[in-house]
Amino acid sequence: MQSILMLVLMFALFYFLLIRPQQKRQKAVMEMQNNLQKGDKIVTIGGLHGFIDAIEEGSVVIKCGDGSRLTYDRSAVREVVEKSAF
Repeated sequence: MQSILMLVLMFALFYFLLIRPQQKRQKAVMEMQNNLQKGDKIVTIGGLHGFIDAIEEGSVVIKCGDGSRLTYDRSAVREVVEKSAF
């Protein structure tokens, strides 16, 4: 009986310390990626800084500082540095 209680306690500890915070982070990232707008200043997971020029279903077109336009998957966007004023 005591070993079952310890097993349940250990599972609860893992859930609250590891699984639940990871799920919260994933939810926040998905929400951020779904709320991208044209003109947002972003940073990709590779470190590319730029502005969103166009948004397609599963990808975004990023305008870089030299004027070039690069197409990335939405999942490659790490963070929004500055929201657009639109």
